[in-house]
Amino acid sequence: MKQRIIRYIKHLFGTVLFLALTGVFVIVLMNGTVDYNHNPLGINLEKEGPYVFYESDSTLSVNYIRGNKTDGFYLDQNSYHSSDTILASCYFPLDKSSFDFKLESKFEIPKSTYNDGETILAISDIESGYKTFRDYLINNKVINSNLNWTFGKGHLVLVGDFVDRGKSTTQVLWFIYKLEQEAKNQGGHVHFIIGNHELYNMQGKYKSASYKYYGVASILGKQHHHLYDDHAFIGRWMASKNTIELINGNLFTHGGIHPEIVKYAITIDQLNQINRKNYRKPFFPKPQESVDQIILSKRKGLCWYRGYFNEDLSQEEVEKGIEKFNAKSIIVGHTPQWTVKSMYNRRVFAIDVKHPKDYISNWPNKKSEGLLIKNGKYLRLLMNQKIFEL
Repeated sequence: MKQRIIRYIKHLFGTVLFLALTGVFVIVLMNGTVDYNHNPLGINLEKEGPYVFYESDSTLSVNYIRGNKTDGFYLDQNSYHSSDTILASCYFPLDKSSFDFKLESKFEIPKSTYNDGETILAISDIESGYKTFRDYLINNKVINSNLNWTFGKGHLVLVGDFVDRGKSTTQVLWFIYKLEQEAKNQGGHVHFIIGNHELYNMQGKYKSASYKYYGVASILGKQHHHLYDDHAFIGRWMASKNTIELINGNLFTHGGIHPEIVKYAITIDQLNQINRKNYRKPFFPKPQESVDQIILSKRKGLCWYRGYFNEDLSQEEVEKGIEKFNAKSIIVGHTPQWTVKSMYNRRVFAIDVKHPKDYISNWPNKKSEGLLIKNGKYLRLLMNQKIFEL
């Protein structure tokens, strides 16, 4: 009897160990993670903000959340004329840091094409991870420890999905806004390319947003979709951005270029115009397919396409999409990879990697990466400044 119990325990232990090892293997194989240790500071709302809304075309309401769950929340609210010099600050609870910036309510539509030979650093799919985004830029000398721009006339290209799936969306967006201003003052550029999750927010779809922002909206006396609509400062700013840009001969878009786009006579400027005109309109296909439908499609569109990774494309099909716009290569996010890598004979560069989360620990631990384009070379740039040529 005793031996039977021992054999049973050994069998049970072996089964559990086998299942555990299989689970670990599957997680690693699928480039997944296990989340643990959720930091409660992630839902801290004291000093959260600013949330800025247009009371009229010439008046802005700037709001910060104050208080706590025990004593209650209230708004620190001030109104300004849009021509005023408005100083703002954004607080990050995890390390009790903050950064300052000025609000300027005139939003210029960015150019679609740049050709100056300057260095490019591209990163994508930060997914509301302010700390990892900030620290990556510090480590790689895009900004200094005071969070000021030090990249000179370089191009920092953000290839979509910087929102959702995290609790630092507000911090990430204002940080991009601040860096954009500072880069411009030094002759540099921050290119915020719209991804499908930015589209989600502009279209009022919040299935991937942290529940934290439902609380934020409630305290502001608004619905969630108001945080990025046309009355929201950050919503108008985001809606001014492009979905595709050609920078020093390299295309940048979140998803990719579907081969069918090649059939149509269309420019990069027109691609951006069509997308921008429809940023706040959820897409539903119509019976008669058109170039607009392909561009906006949730399967074939620039912000959504995954064909470089899950369709049997030929080298020729890929190259036609790139050469149509007189480009050497295309850089995309959207589809997760183990590392930044090149594909299709170095014509496609995939840069969506798993980044660490601000308020959650992960196993296996992930490290941020980006793509550095310098002196005609394509370089995988790690968090620790290590470089590998692709």
